[in-house]
Amino acid sequence: MGKLQTIADLTNLRRLLEEETFKPDVARIRLCSGTACTATGTPKVLTALEEEAAKRGITLDVVRTGCQGLCQKGPVMRVEPQGIFYQKVKPDHAKSILAYTVVGGTPFRQSLYRENILSEPIPEMTDVPFYQKQLRIALRNNGVIDPKNIYHYIAVGGYRALEKALGSMTPDQVLSEVDKANLRGRGGAGFPAGKKWKHTKGDKTKVKFVIANGDEGDPGAFMDRSVMEGDPHSLFEGMLLCAYAIGAEYGMIYVRHEYPLAVKNLSLAIKQAEDLGLLGKNVLGSGLNFTIDIREGAGAFVCGESTALVASIEGERGFPRPRPPRLSERGGGPWGYPSNLNNIETYACVPPIIEKGADWFLGIGTKTSPGTKVFALTGKVVNTGLVEVPMGITLREIIYDIGGGLMNDKKFKAVQTGGPSGGCIPEQHLDLPVDFDSLASVGSMMGSGGMVVMDEDNCMVDVAKYFLSFCQSESCGKCPPCRIGTYQMLEILQRITSGKGEAGDIERLEEIGKLIKDGALCGLGNSAPNPVLTTIKYFREEYEEHIHDKYCRAKACSGLGKFRIEHEECFLCGLCKEACAFDAVKETQDSYFIDQDYCTKCKACYAACPINAVKVEKQARRAVKQEVV
Repeated sequence: MGKLQTIADLTNLRRLLEEETFKPDVARIRLCSGTACTATGTPKVLTALEEEAAKRGITLDVVRTGCQGLCQKGPVMRVEPQGIFYQKVKPDHAKSILAYTVVGGTPFRQSLYRENILSEPIPEMTDVPFYQKQLRIALRNNGVIDPKNIYHYIAVGGYRALEKALGSMTPDQVLSEVDKANLRGRGGAGFPAGKKWKHTKGDKTKVKFVIANGDEGDPGAFMDRSVMEGDPHSLFEGMLLCAYAIGAEYGMIYVRHEYPLAVKNLSLAIKQAEDLGLLGKNVLGSGLNFTIDIREGAGAFVCGESTALVASIEGERGFPRPRPPRLSERGGGPWGYPSNLNNIETYACVPPIIEKGADWFLGIGTKTSPGTKVFALTGKVVNTGLVEVPMGITLREIIYDIGGGLMNDKKFKAVQTGGPSGGCIPEQHLDLPVDFDSLASVGSMMGSGGMVVMDEDNCMVDVAKYFLSFCQSESCGKCPPCRIGTYQMLEILQRITSGKGEAGDIERLEEIGKLIKDGALCGLGNSAPNPVLTTIKYFREEYEEHIHDKYCRAKACSGLGKFRIEHEECFLCGLCKEACAFDAVKETQDSYFIDQDYCTKCKACYAACPINAVKVEKQARRAVKQEVV
């Protein structure tokens, strides 16, 4: 098909595609082809389905979709028109699924979702607890369309918002609608997108950029990646609407080099949009000129910060820069041009706002945080994956109702939100509403959407050390508060978790952490102490046990505690003695014991014991002289 010359051409194409693309009476399988499901076997499942369909002479429409969310159970897929949802699909299940469901119209029980081995299977995706409380706006097309097919996007209503904006709205009306919706930046800061757009538009410089921040560096986070991989045209449409509103002609998507599938799908989608006339010169005959290029980052976490991202785009080292000027002003963006920067999820929310109106968006979520938020739910939770929920839902609902609770019925200890520089929230705040302001009130933040669940086996001092070590290693080193301060904090934490903590260490951590927050140049440094400060605030007794009792209640830290063997439980297997490299485990005629003079507290015997007969106890607390800092 040639280029679309007018808005009417797009309208007519959509009408045709709506009738022809996803016919309800056609046997169809929507197979998740996101990164997680691809890693667990989607390509083999796809091959098996196609081969079996060919043997049976069945016309089968297999739609390779983006991430469907329930990554823990991948590969997942939905069979239509029956609407049956399958999890952990194996290649040898393809024959049975085609025979039972596609031909026979009945579920294949072996691959249906179950809460546990004794529960009844759940055939419908909408009845699976993981999906019941979700509301998809940014991820509205993930799991529905093939991201490599622009016609799929148009068939489900894609580019309708652009059609409306170019056909019946002025640029100021588009900007006002986004501003009225109070769409707050989903990258973490929560700054209203409409105000940012207005500021960029207000600069009189002729050349402006629209930049999408896809530098998603948080460990375990994959929200933006899933949009880029599974629905790239929703990102393009949001960027086009922004360009129309602020008068920009050039767009850039900054993507992590570690996201090869996202880069591949984005590149293909850009070519398809250009070929169809939805990117380039005089889009749909409206006079709008807009092109999009991809810029790959080198993997530095700090490049998620706006000024460091701009430096990277320019080919410079990713160092943050002092502000003003802001990116939205002359001299602040790439090569000095004013630019609007939002993250991927923010742009993906714009088309529904323009299509359905700001009032619709304001009706979802809370008064100060309208809409939805995408989270990567990971850690010690039963169902890890990608979730999109209305703002205002509680942490308890996300972890227990959607995530299925903690693995092995362990006791909940904390949830860390906001990525490696977010805060750790304890059980007492489980009923906290999830929105920008509520999370900030307890010392955490929304961040880009990482959510890590921890149980009783997690040592909070060790957790703080882990996240701070990430921030410290990713510090660009430009400003002394971050470069030196995070190093000093990490040294103290390493000392505490190895049994060498000293009185006054907690106070030192608090003092240095506050100095870093006040003095660092960029957001990475300002928030790097958060995991340490929140764990001290909510789990101070664990720090005190490490320092004064030389004890880790989670048994996670080596070099702490007094190890002994409970003779009444020990069945004399000898594994503890084999594991000990220091000959601390001694054998008598009818028992084993640990010689404390030889024991290095390496935990080898504790880990080797199959029946937990090796016990770890607090050491006698000794009076420690308080040092004056």
